[in-house]
Formats: sequence, structure tokens, C-alpha cells
Amino acid sequence: MLSSEEIKSITLSLGADKCGIASTDRFSSAPIGFRPSDIYSKCKSVVAFLKNLPPEVIMVENPVPYTHTAHMLYAALDQIGLNLCYELEKLKITSVPVPTDNPYLFWDADNKHGMAILSMRHAAFNAGLGILGRNTLLINRDYGNMVYIGALLIDAEVEPDPIVTDFACPENCRLCLDACPANALDGITVNQKRCRENSCYQHPRGWDIYTCNECRKVCPLRNGET
Repeated sequence: MLSSEEIKSITLSLGADKCGIASTDRFSSAPIGFRPSDIYSKCKSVVAFLKNLPPEVIMVENPVPYTHTAHMLYAALDQIGLNLCYELEKLKITSVPVPTDNPYLFWDADNKHGMAILSMRHAAFNAGLGILGRNTLLINRDYGNMVYIGALLIDAEVEPDPIVTDFACPENCRLCLDACPANALDGITVNQKRCRENSCYQHPRGWDIYTCNECRKVCPLRNGET
């Protein structure tokens, strides 16, 4: 059986910037239907991995570069997950890649509230890749909140990474909460309706354009610890 370090090494060789492993028992507080074993009954561990969002892409005045880069990262992470699935299959480990963004099943149209089949930010947190900030985003020690997340469900029990406990959002910091133009953040969760109505614009030609990332911009840990 492959070790945790060997799985992470393969994942990094496929293009991930960071990788961690979570045991399935760390997802016990997730809603029923949204736990790794609800997706894949054979799942015993979750491999989570990150790619860094180029820091300056959210600072530009035009929203198109950020939108374009985000879609490229979703595709890159999905490809890493698929390639990792093939590599592990060669080593007699079965696995299931999880969509980085969509599709997903749960959608509350009235509240514009969607739930991915697996929460990527919680998968990364459970795999020791960072903390969950007051803006609800994962914050990695090296890359800050400038990360996108992928995940793979595997049928092997491997050593999980320790959950990060030695850094946190600055005490009493409210920069992201106060900067949100839609007042969608309360420090614990996000009101998706308010957020989506302010941050996602559908172009007449059908494109979704991401028009707001203020909670990323103002975070003092945006680019990691300094």
C-alpha cells in the first residue's frame, strides 16, 4: 500500500502546488448526503490539493482576467484529479475524482444557494492545507486565500495530515466582513444569495463574469503569512 507521502508526491508531480490527506471521520459533521462515503461508499481517505491563483489577477480593474483565470484553474484541478485517478489505479488503489466547481445536485433557486457534492474548503481544511477564514475561504500558510481546491476520494486508509492549529485570522479582524459590498459575511458563513447577486454577472452572451472579490483583496493573509 502506498504511503501518504507517496500519494502526495504523485499529486505534486501532476501539477498541484500543495497536497494533503484527510481521513473520512473528519467529515462527520458534514450534512448527511455530503460526506465522502455518501458519494463513494468505498472511500476511506480524501486527497485534497491546491493550485495557486496568481496574486495580481484579482487586483486588475477589469473582471475578465480573474474570471478567465478561475475557469482555467478549475479545469487544471479537474485534470490533476483525473490523472491522479489513473496513476493510483495502476497501483491498485481505486478512486473517484470530485468536480472542482460543478456540476452538483443541490440548488435552492429562491435563495440562490448551492451545495457541491463535497465541500472543497472543508476537504482542504481536514487535509491540513490551511484554516477557514472569516471570509469562509481556505487560507493556506504559503499562498493565503489565493488558492483553488481539488479532491479525490480513495479506497485506501493512509496516514492523514494534521489539521492546522498554529495560525489563524488576526484577532478581532473584520476587514473582509466590512469590505463585503453585499453584507453577505458574518464571520462564520456566507449568504449565497447576497454574494451571488453582487459577484456573478451573466453576460448577455451567456458567460458568467466574476465581478467581486473584495473579501480576498482586503485579507491581511491574502498572500500567506508574512
